[in-house]
Amino acid sequence: MSIHDPQDYSVSIEEMRKIFNLNVHVGMLIVDEDENITLATDQILKNSGYSAEEITRTTFPQLFKVRATLRELYEFYFGSEMSLMEWPHGILISKCGETYFFQFSIAKLKYGPKVMYLLTMRDREEGPQLNLLQRFSDAFLKDINLGVLLISMDFTLADVSDRATQILGMDREHILNKSLEEIFATVPSQHKLVQRTVLHGAVVRNHAVSWTNNMERFELLLDSNVLKDSQGNIVGAYVIFKDVTNMRSLEEMVQRSDRLAMIGQIAAGTAHEIRNPLTSIKGFLQVLRRTFEVQGMNKEQSYTEVMLEEINRINELVNEFLLLSKPKHVSYERIDVTEVLRGILPIINNEAILYNVHLQYEASYHLPEVIADRELLKQVFLNICKNGIEAMSDGGTLTITEKVETVDRNVCIDIHDTGSGIPMFVIDKIFDPFFTTKDTGTGLGLSVCQRIIHDMGGTIRVSSKGFGTTFTISIPYA
Repeated sequence: MSIHDPQDYSVSIEEMRKIFNLNVHVGMLIVDEDENITLATDQILKNSGYSAEEITRTTFPQLFKVRATLRELYEFYFGSEMSLMEWPHGILISKCGETYFFQFSIAKLKYGPKVMYLLTMRDREEGPQLNLLQRFSDAFLKDINLGVLLISMDFTLADVSDRATQILGMDREHILNKSLEEIFATVPSQHKLVQRTVLHGAVVRNHAVSWTNNMERFELLLDSNVLKDSQGNIVGAYVIFKDVTNMRSLEEMVQRSDRLAMIGQIAAGTAHEIRNPLTSIKGFLQVLRRTFEVQGMNKEQSYTEVMLEEINRINELVNEFLLLSKPKHVSYERIDVTEVLRGILPIINNEAILYNVHLQYEASYHLPEVIADRELLKQVFLNICKNGIEAMSDGGTLTITEKVETVDRNVCIDIHDTGSGIPMFVIDKIFDPFFTTKDTGTGLGLSVCQRIIHDMGGTIRVSSKGFGTTFTISIPYA
């Protein structure tokens, strides 16, 4: 009985035994629906090292390693439109741990209400060459670094790699042999990883896509192509995707650093030229305000106050501009981060009270010292804490947590707020210069913070899942 004969056979258990008695030198066995081994020929017993009684207490998955259940294999080969003429393959693991590569055919047998599977084994080396689909499956589905989807001609998922299920955030048993349209039913068409055109020969190479599985966001590079049989007929398609999230983050960090360096160069050359005339204007306006006050010209006095406020705002912007350039008077020394945080906790707490926010500080004793500038570190902590407090307009909790990453040798400070979170389409831009969601913000605060921490050899990461935001400041310890 060969695998490309899709009939079911109704037989009795006695007929099964007769078949086995006639084929004692052929590798054959019978497995029930629960994948318990019922009968096995002498050839199987010899290779496995089990006795006839022992093997009936063994399940098929314990003895044989294949990429799917017998039911899935049977339905895949008989339930698809693909004309697969080769046999599936796997590994037999003997009682003493030896392995045998084999290929097998499957027939479905019935006696009474029960369904059994008759498997005929043969040495893998004796079989014909594998077709493209099986070659692909054998080579790539075991690669944990690749997400792989195999698609049949009726646009159903024939097989999937373990890495793909991790990235998609889906269980293998829930998506196997299901329509791709059903699997990605909740995903907008422009964001689906697989389109029907893949079965029409549409080739994709290094296509960059973003995927969010409700827990993590991945940046993927996607390839796809069709699979053909020996006659050149399309028998299916495959999609491969590689997780390049870390690489994309590094590229964005480099680009952002370049932008900051350019702005810093501009700032260093122009900030002083801006501040000089502003100082003169501010001085004369203060004189005018005093004169209007003495003469009782309240309306004119109010005008000067507005102008002075705007000049102060320009001065603040210029100061932040100067911080984007390389700080001129940086004093790097061994710093106790806990001491720095405790020194500014009263300031943070006073700001929190104004917004009805509760401050929670989770210290980690005996933190290693870091090499940093104390005043600049204070500025970073105050800026990010202030942003977190202002994000909780209806009150909430700001949590500051200290911890140590021994693997990467970093001291980490987590600053978590319970605000509404940062939308996914915004989170990639928050460190860009001049990007802000505040009505009165300059959009330079986080850019400055990132520049300061970057110069210390550290990083700032942000994560937000719709119910709060966490900024993680990591600095290498001495």
